[in-house]
Parts: sequence; C-alpha cells; structure tokens
Amino acid sequence: MMTKQSPIGDRLQALRQLMAQQNLDAFIIPHEDEYLGEYTPPEAERLAWLTGFNGSAGVALVLADTAALFVDGRYTVQARNQVDEALFSLHHLIDEPYLTWLTGQLDRKQRVGLDPRLHSLASYQKAKASLGQKEIELVTLEKNLIDALWQDKPVPGKAPALLYPESLAGQSSTQKREALATELRKQGLDAALLTQADSINWLLNLRGHDIPCLPVVLGFAVLYSNASLELFTDTDKLDIGSFTSHAGFDITVYPLEKMGDVLTRMGEDKLRVLADTNHSNAWTQLTLQKAGATLVDGADPCQLPKARKNASELAGMVEAHRKDAVAMCRFLAWLDDLVARDGRADEGTLADRLALFRQEQVDYLEPSFDSISALGPNAAMCHYKHTNGEPRALGQDGMYLIDSGGQYLQGTTDITRTVKVGEVSDEMRQQFTRVLQGHIAIDRVRFPKGTAGIQLDVLARLPLWQAGFNYDHGTGHGVGHFLSVHEGPQRIASKGSLTPLEPGMVLSNEPGYYREEAFGIRCENLVVVEPCPEAGEVTRYQFRRLTLVPFDVRLLAQELLDDSQRQWINDYHAQVWQEIGPLLDEETRTWLQQATAPL
Repeated sequence: MMTKQSPIGDRLQALRQLMAQQNLDAFIIPHEDEYLGEYTPPEAERLAWLTGFNGSAGVALVLADTAALFVDGRYTVQARNQVDEALFSLHHLIDEPYLTWLTGQLDRKQRVGLDPRLHSLASYQKAKASLGQKEIELVTLEKNLIDALWQDKPVPGKAPALLYPESLAGQSSTQKREALATELRKQGLDAALLTQADSINWLLNLRGHDIPCLPVVLGFAVLYSNASLELFTDTDKLDIGSFTSHAGFDITVYPLEKMGDVLTRMGEDKLRVLADTNHSNAWTQLTLQKAGATLVDGADPCQLPKARKNASELAGMVEAHRKDAVAMCRFLAWLDDLVARDGRADEGTLADRLALFRQEQVDYLEPSFDSISALGPNAAMCHYKHTNGEPRALGQDGMYLIDSGGQYLQGTTDITRTVKVGEVSDEMRQQFTRVLQGHIAIDRVRFPKGTAGIQLDVLARLPLWQAGFNYDHGTGHGVGHFLSVHEGPQRIASKGSLTPLEPGMVLSNEPGYYREEAFGIRCENLVVVEPCPEAGEVTRYQFRRLTLVPFDVRLLAQELLDDSQRQWINDYHAQVWQEIGPLLDEETRTWLQQATAPL
C-alpha cells in the first residue's frame, strides 16, 4: 500500500498547488481520453498516473483538502488494492454519483475545473447544471493540469496504418459512406461529427496500432452529406496516396491540430451537424456551436451498420473463432496435464502460455484485451490483473478463471472458462452449475423482433436469484469485427441498451458469480443474432454460437441440472468435438474427446 510519501502523494500535492494557482477549488479527472473510448493509449492514462488505479472506468475528484475515486462494481476490489485510501476515499460510481458527492463538498461560488476534451457534451452539460444549482462555476481549461505535471509522459506511437481489404470488410468505404450520406440528407443534415475510433476505422476500412488490443488508428472525422469525408489524425501513419486510393479520393486528410480550424469553418458556414452528445467530447461540439453551427443530437451513424455484421464479416468471425478454439483447447489440455503432474506455474506463466498458443495461429495479431488470469480469490475481481502485483501460484486453489481473447485479421474473440485445478467444494460446484444454467438460458432463448438485451438479462440471473445470489456486471456486451472487443449499442444487461437485437450483431454471453476473497466463476461464449428457421406469425430471432471450446464438466453439480440442460451440454460438446477435433494435434484431440464426452 502506498503512503503519502509515495509518488502518488507527491503528484496529488503538485496538482493541488496548480489548482490553487488557477483559483480552482476542485478538478475532475476521468479515465477517458479525447476520443471517449473505453481503451486509452498509454499517454492518456491520466487517472492511473494520479491515483494508481488502472481500471478502464472511473473518475477522480481532487479538492484542496480531500480527494475521491469513483469506480463501478467491476473494480471495487481492484481499487481497494491499488489506491491509498489515506489519499483517496473510494466510492461506487453508480450508487453514489460523483456530482452529488462533489456538490455536497463545495460551497456556493466555488470553482470546478475540467478538460472539455475528456468529457462528453452531455456530461459537461449535466455537471454545469448540477453545480450551477449551488452557484458553483464550471471552468473549461485550455490545458489539462495533469499534462502540465506529467513530465515522463509516454510519447504516442507512429506505427503505420493497415489498409483493411474489402474482401474481409465485405463493403468498400465508398459504399458505406454513400449509405450513411443518404441518411444524412433524409434528415436534412449537412454533416456528421465522428469521434469513435472503431466507427471511423470501420467506415474507412482502416486498422492500426495506436492502442494496445484495439487495432485502430486514432483520429476524428467529419462525414458530409455528399459522402465526402475529412479525417484528422497523425498523418505520419498514413501514405496519403495509398490511403485515398484504398478508401476514396473524396477523402481529405488533415493533421489533428487543424481540427479546430475546420470546426470553426463549419460553424461559419452555418452547417447542421449530427453529433452524439453522449459519446463525443464537449470541446468539439462547443467549438462548432460557438462558431455558428446547429448541433443535432443523435447516435453515431456508424454504430448500427457496424454492429450488423455482413456475410463477409461473419464468415471472418467464424474463422477467427475456430483458430481461437484450437489455441484454447491446446492450452486447456496443457493445463490439465500440468495439474496432473503437480507442475509449477502462476497466473502470469499460465497467461503467457495461452498467448503462445494463440501466436501460433495464422493471422493472429494481438490480444483483444489484457487477459484475466485468476486463481482462487483473485477470480472474485472481475477485471483482475495479475501484472498489478505478485501473480498467485498454482497448487493452492480449486478453480482457475481465464478470460481472454484475440485479434485475428478475420475477427475478434473473447472467451472465459473456469477450470478445475484442485479440490473444489460443493458450494463451488453448485455456483458453477447455476452460472452455466444462466448461460444456457441465454444461449437457447428465442425472442421476437424488437427485443432488446435488457429484456433478456433476467434469464441469465434467474438460477442465481432463486438461490439468493447475483453478479454485479452485465451479462453480455457487443463485439466488433477485428475492432473493439466491447462494441455498442447492443448489450445484454439489466441497465443496458434499449436498442433491439438484430441479425448480424455479435454479443458475449457471460454470467458469473463472485465470492470476495474466495473464488470467482464466469462462463462466456460469443454468439451472433440470426433469424429462427421456423416460420411463424412474428419474426423471431435466436443466437448462434461462435465460441467452440468445452466447459469443465468436472465442476458441475449434476443433480441441479434438468434433462434439457444436460442435453444442451451434450449437444454443445458434440458440436465442439465435430468441428474442432479435426483441427487439433493427436494429443490435444485425445484430451478434447474426453472433455466433450456425454454426461
């Protein structure tokens, strides 16, 4: 645990001095960068630099004599382990909104600073209104205070962009832009502001290396109603001639620092601009508005067409999951053999071995996120990182949870398996079985057109609810095609998206259970929405499984299963054996035959 003499304490003190110089009584530090994505490059990890917490969501508030960190349920345990509570009080981001806490800490007429590039326009407006009720002034800063103090800040990378072939993307950039431009014209809009990296890269059939695990080139874009586009990015990463030949000659590329000038020009031309107030940063929209543009609030126009994978994209996802299944089966077979031999390993070496198996697959590029390799009590932390401390050694726990995925040229994978690695209690078996029962309920549900994931979430929780248990995370998130492993707008969550699930959308199915300081369980496959084959009075959809890796039936309390659940397990394992078995080496195939044997 850190102390006030640690670098964190020194940084906090230096920040307070800078705040005093600028007459600020509080400063808001979110995890987000100017693109407001979940994943940020190293040079944008301001929240981690200040607090020590390196989770993917959170907000810190610094005042003259106190400071607080707000995180959601995925990170409560991690925050306690990483953050010095003598410096930062810890709060639940959902149960205790940070603006409510901040307003309660301040007096009238005080001043709160924020960087408008790191907050959505909606969150900026909400903060301004909330603080304004107490006559507290919200101050937008030209320069981020953290950047002024962070002397050894990492330098952004210069890795060249990848021109993603149309054969894998399924559509040309020109086709995509023309379809979106048609919709803009129908709505009487002149342009759309695009700020989400995965949307821009999807639209331009572009990929890159600007963020670990997320294969994108960072930048902003403006799509006009005539289908032309202006891209703002680090131009050193692109061969402009090759890029425009690939994506379209009606695309203009500017360095990032020119964006303010173009936004101002758009305002002076009195354009009607579509912008997502919830997911585009306040600075871009305030600049447009100040210059005279009319802002029209609406969702990123790329979101839905990007989420509805076309035939080429789905074929790629199937291929990527077959490759990933080979790597996972080789890893699980190797792990079983290691445990049987009482071999030595820890969470780090286990994750490294799985990474090696993935690296041997053709067209594998990188992980789709940092692997969660967690033994025993560490698995109770949903987003545990074994690299944050001393990795736990194999041999002292009954269960091991491995949540991992890969970025392949053909698609993105994400899978969690909970595996028996020692003696397990009846309670562990019962909870594993309830989690798998919830997984099965989602997998085999059939639902009418117009159903959103929020309406399905209860199915995954019901087996746990009936026994008096629950889990504090969503049941499923969208997954991109060789893009973000967390994609919107599709979700399966109790507080999730109201967007109806449509054919081509890929989602995770991952209920779990977590007993703090004891164990954690999660069972995750990726699925794709598709029409049901049977005719009926209403259009119905179902899920088709993409992930083909066995679940560990040694963890089942089989007496809790009904006949249909038992049959589902047998049918799924028969599919795994039939489709993946022929792709494996003889030793792994022998393991898979045993792992998929009927109950």
